[in-house]
Amino acid sequence: MSVYLRASLLGLGLFLVCPIFTQANENQEKNTPIIGAGAHFTWIFFDEMKTELETLSGRKLELSGKGSVLGIGCNAGVKTALKNKPGYETFGFICCPLKKVELDEGKLKVYPMALEPVQVIVNIKNPVQDLSINQVQDIFSGKIKNWKQVGGKDQSIVVVARLHCKDRHGDWKHILPTVEDFSGESLLVTGEEDMTVKVNDLENAIGHMGSTWDLKSQGQNRIKHVTINKLNPTAENLKNKSYPFFRELAVITNDKPSEDLLKIIDYARNSDSFYRVAKKYDLLPNNKSTGGEHHHQGAIHLH
Repeated sequence: MSVYLRASLLGLGLFLVCPIFTQANENQEKNTPIIGAGAHFTWIFFDEMKTELETLSGRKLELSGKGSVLGIGCNAGVKTALKNKPGYETFGFICCPLKKVELDEGKLKVYPMALEPVQVIVNIKNPVQDLSINQVQDIFSGKIKNWKQVGGKDQSIVVVARLHCKDRHGDWKHILPTVEDFSGESLLVTGEEDMTVKVNDLENAIGHMGSTWDLKSQGQNRIKHVTINKLNPTAENLKNKSYPFFRELAVITNDKPSEDLLKIIDYARNSDSFYRVAKKYDLLPNNKSTGGEHHHQGAIHLH
C-alpha cells in the first residue's frame, strides 16, 4: 500500500471517528447533573421550580441549601460556583452582596433574583405588636433590656441573633452595622432553624427571620412577627422603601457558565413560575431584566 493511500485512509478514519467522539461527549454532558448549592433563601426558587428547570434543560439538577445552617450558605454558594468547569457544571445561591474583591478574584457573575423581607420575630405570648426602628436597634444592642420598656410584660429580653457573612453586608447589618454593636448577652445561632426554635420556646425572646422560612413545616407555630413603625414585612413595603430590614437574593456563576446553566438561571429569574414563587413568599422581584417590576407579558413560559 502506498504512503499516499495509507495517509488518505488514516484521514478518512479520523473524519469518521471525530463526530462519534463529539456525540459521545455531548451525551455524557447531558447525563451529568448540574449542581447548585448555597443559601436557603435563594435555593427556595430553584427547589420549587426543579421539575420545570429539568424539563427545560434536559438535565438533572442536584440542589443543596434547605435549612440555613453553618456550611450551607453564602460561603458554600461561592465555593460551589468557583468549581464550575466543562463536565462539572456548578452554580451558587447567595443572600447578601459579595465584596468587590470576591467578585474580581473569582471572576464571579451575579444574577439578582429578589429582595426578601426580614421579619423581627417574637413569641406569640408576647403582647408587643409593633416596634419602632430605634426600639429594635436598642433591643438588639442591649440598651433596652426589659419588655416593659416597650409596652410588654416585666420580663428581661433574650436577644437571639444570627450574624452570618460578617465580612459582607448581610441582612442583620440593616439592624446594627457590626457584630460589636449587638448585645454581648445575645444568644448567637448558626441557622434559621435554631433561631426559630429559640423564639418558639422562649416567651421573652426576640429574633430575625426571612419570609421564605416555613414555620408550619418546622412545627414552630408559637412565633409571630411584629410590625416596624406599623408596617408589615411585605414586598410592597420594600418596593416603596418604607420597610427597613431585608436581604438580597441572587445566583452566582464563574465567568464560564454553559448554555444549559444560563438557560436554567434565565428561566428561574424571568418565568411565570419565578413570579409565582416571589408572590408566595412576599418577595420583591429584583431580577433587573424587568426593572424589578412584574411585566407579565415579558415572562418566559415552559412549553
